[in-house]
Amino acid sequence: MREEVRRIPVTVQDLYGRQETRQIPVTIFRPRGDGPFPLAIMNHGRAPTERRAQPARQRYEDLARYLVGKGFAVLVPTRVGYGETYGDFDPEASGSCSARRLEPMAAAAFEHVLAALALAKTLPFVDSSRWLVAGQSVGGVAAVVTVGRNPPGLIAGINFAGGSGGDPENRPQRPCGSEATARQWRGLAASAAVPMLWLYWRNDQYWGPELPKEWHAAWVAGGATAEFHSLAAVGADGHAGSNIDMDHWVPIADAFLARLGFANSALVPRPAPSGYAAIDDLDKVPVSAASRERGYRRFLGASAPRAFAIGPRGAWGLASGDWALGRALGRCERNGAPCALYAVDDEVVWAGSGQAP
Repeated sequence: MREEVRRIPVTVQDLYGRQETRQIPVTIFRPRGDGPFPLAIMNHGRAPTERRAQPARQRYEDLARYLVGKGFAVLVPTRVGYGETYGDFDPEASGSCSARRLEPMAAAAFEHVLAALALAKTLPFVDSSRWLVAGQSVGGVAAVVTVGRNPPGLIAGINFAGGSGGDPENRPQRPCGSEATARQWRGLAASAAVPMLWLYWRNDQYWGPELPKEWHAAWVAGGATAEFHSLAAVGADGHAGSNIDMDHWVPIADAFLARLGFANSALVPRPAPSGYAAIDDLDKVPVSAASRERGYRRFLGASAPRAFAIGPRGAWGLASGDWALGRALGRCERNGAPCALYAVDDEVVWAGSGQAP
């Protein structure tokens, strides 16, 4: 998975009518090869005010790696008011809790999607005639709004826990303006022409388990289509499910995208035990002695599910918990070379020197 960063101008207006043009970073991931690859535009959420300056650039590395595995080039714009552009201008402010105005936020988010699409059209490795929009939280709003406005070339949308007005600390599961969200999305649905996948988690502290169902019902009542999944509680707050519950949402997304013609699975298969070495035989692990001590011992001390990957020139990666195989491979491949799984849980699966890397 190759990564680069481009900067583009975006012009947006806030709810008070103030208009600004700012330069934003766009993280680009793409598969190996020349392409052209179909496009996925991934949109980030809205952190509390004190955390909007970080990170300086949004990446969604693990989610992007999955989409790259499906064959997409992935663009992740960091919107105005976040990261590098955090400061005196917030085009996504929506007013007070009792009198929220949703259209300025929706319009600003959509402008960022269009700007990312315009950038994609200049990239020779991107086929912008076939593109997917996705987003998490307020980024999910961006996905819904984009599907509702139906720009050319759009083939589908994925909404990860989308919504706005949430405050998990002061109003857990009781966001501001939930009825306004339902009304807005029902109105947008009339012009939607492509399918969506909506993924929510039942312990989402921003929306709770019931409001997303009401928003989905409003979307469908307005004439749009969306496959809705209410996933089991995960972690302390299911609002982060796109990052911490890949084991459960990736198979659903894989099936959804397969129906759109993207049939190559990006699920990471678990290799069979190879018999190459015992799981605790450090001397057999084909990385440096320092990497064995720093990395493989940590793998041995982790709880299952766990995975350890190796690559050329001593590269390695480890992960435990959710999406362990994919995360281990991804961390190993950050140097740009392909990696292979060495061990999974309590079994060595690498076959030896005859197997790449």
